[in-house]
Amino acid sequence: MTFPTNQDLDPLRLRTVFGIFPSGVVAVAAQVDEVLVGLAASSFTSVSLDPPLVQFSIANASKTWPDLRRARHLGVTILADRHGGLARQLAGPPESRFDGVEVVLSDDGAVTLPDGLAQFDTTIYREVEAGDHTIVLLQLHAVEHADHSLPLVFHRSAFGLRGQ
Repeated sequence: MTFPTNQDLDPLRLRTVFGIFPSGVVAVAAQVDEVLVGLAASSFTSVSLDPPLVQFSIANASKTWPDLRRARHLGVTILADRHGGLARQLAGPPESRFDGVEVVLSDDGAVTLPDGLAQFDTTIYREVEAGDHTIVLLQLHAVEHADHSLPLVFHRSAFGLRGQ
């Protein structure tokens, strides 16, 4: 069997293929100019232990990232399997993303969700341009975690693992 090369890699096909691989979902949030600003990301992963780094990627077309990146500290919360509705809310209209959502605000402006699986207090370590996205490397300053639930998983453009 040979692997075909020089294929037509249109965005719809790539999105479908990339969606085969399940990923966890996080909330990235902060208070900026007295306003809660945040988003949901499914591109989160650990990067380094020394220094302690994690990363997520954000579309260059994001309307939220220009405000969020101005924060002194960013909170990252790993969402639990029960947070599908919250993830959709965080991906919705900016003015209602935190309606009815309990948050914890750090002294440095990082916003986390107390019922998530883990919470991280971070600062931006580096941003790397990568095509139509930017990879954001975050340095960890504090972590908390709970072992009482399963993570929220994004798979085949939906929350939860999906069969064929």
